[in-house]
Amino acid sequence: MTRRFTALAALAVVCAGVELVAGRGMSPGVVWDVVNGGGDATARHILFQLRLPRLLVSLGAGACLAVAGLILQSALRNPLAGPEVTGVTPGAVLGAVTATALGLAGWDSPLAVVLAACTGGCAGAALLWLLAGRGRGDPAQTAVHGVLVSAVLGGLTAMVLLVEPGELGSVVQWLVGTTEGRVWQHWHLLWPWALLWGAGAWLLAGPLTLLRCGDDIALTAGLSVRPARSLALLCAVALTAGAVAAVGALGFVGLLVPHLAVAVFGADLRVSLPGAALVGAVVVCGADAAAQLSSRLPVPGLDAGRFTLPVGALTACLGAALLLVVVRRTPSRSF
Repeated sequence: MTRRFTALAALAVVCAGVELVAGRGMSPGVVWDVVNGGGDATARHILFQLRLPRLLVSLGAGACLAVAGLILQSALRNPLAGPEVTGVTPGAVLGAVTATALGLAGWDSPLAVVLAACTGGCAGAALLWLLAGRGRGDPAQTAVHGVLVSAVLGGLTAMVLLVEPGELGSVVQWLVGTTEGRVWQHWHLLWPWALLWGAGAWLLAGPLTLLRCGDDIALTAGLSVRPARSLALLCAVALTAGAVAAVGALGFVGLLVPHLAVAVFGADLRVSLPGAALVGAVVVCGADAAAQLSSRLPVPGLDAGRFTLPVGALTACLGAALLLVVVRRTPSRSF
């Protein structure tokens, strides 16, 4: 396990280095000069005020989404449960978009966006809990109701767009997910939130491992199933809302990264939860680096200076492809 964590940490360092030199505006040589204390004021500003906080936010958001996804899949015992289909991500997006449309928040007011997204994410989870009713302890019913809640919240987001068509750009950025324009304020808001709820998730690793084995085994071991599942879902909601508030809805990160983490680190969540955080950070950071590298490619018919691939579009495309591979290889997989 130590070697696996070391290898992933080294991969994270490589992805971080690539992301710092990948974007337009500065060549890798200029970045190296700035790191060594040289470079002009503009280059230092781009590196330390734009690229570095963007890098840290991508790492933190990836870790949050991965841990939230592993919590949901373990608590609900559903390999296809993720923040995208449990009402949390659509609710957070709806909260951020609605606050932006009302003029209460915007990209220049990160704190207001965080509060709006967290409120929306909690509202989405509360709606799911309300609709599940007495059957909210049943994993299958909770997952089905989560899909319905996500669809309703997505429709409400579309209604906001119809009422305020001028917010199209904001809606698209929140729905797709992007790390562009992230500054130090975003990072300072994200890391305490991620650290707090990440620590809470790790403290729930034992109960989550029992829930992953089934309610009967958990009850036999003396676990109060419903309170443990409720605490786990609350933790997943908080982590997802914080990530969405920072970068928007990054597709498939919270759905597929947990599978990679369990495959690498095993089913013991005391190990696989921090492993999932590291894998999620590597995945989002690597995807963001690839998205920035794509902006350097000449695209026929488009202004090369304006072409930018959102990281959420890349994770959605790659995640959908990987999901098809997983489903085709293990069609009858269950926990």
